[in-house]
Amino acid sequence: MKYAVIYESVTGNTKLLAEAVRRELGEESCICFAPASEASDNIEEKVKDADMIFLGFWTDKGDCSGNIGKCMEKLHGRNVFLFGTAGFGGSEAYFSQILGRVEAHLGEGCVIAGSYMCQGRMPESVRKRYESLLEQNPDDQKIRGMIDNFDRALAHPDEKDIEVFRQKIKNLKEE
Repeated sequence: MKYAVIYESVTGNTKLLAEAVRRELGEESCICFAPASEASDNIEEKVKDADMIFLGFWTDKGDCSGNIGKCMEKLHGRNVFLFGTAGFGGSEAYFSQILGRVEAHLGEGCVIAGSYMCQGRMPESVRKRYESLLEQNPDDQKIRGMIDNFDRALAHPDEKDIEVFRQKIKNLKEE
């Protein structure tokens, strides 16, 4: 199977997952491995010979970020596998909502062969924003929960997250 990996990563989480795809499927079958910012102008040409396109994103306000969304809109009639990371994790329902919004960016006729999401660490600026909110509202348990989640997210994606992802890719490869 010839494949392409197009991803967008700010903190390195999604790039880590993108690299797991390449390790699992092998470099010799990879026709394109690129950040969305480099691929968006001529994505159709870059991935034209791919049997499967792996599209990686980080979650921005419950959806994918701009560059990868633009890439997705330009793809039509392709087999795709979506993968992403989100600062808030642990809830499959939350991940499903995100994937639903991300899928809406795909061009007409694309077939989703699979998807995977896991929690990912967030930039330190997010924690600072939460701390500032907590200073203004010291008794707010929701904000304390957001800080706790931020701290848990620092360890993700972890080895278990990557192994679950690699198994999904392996299963796809064997189909």
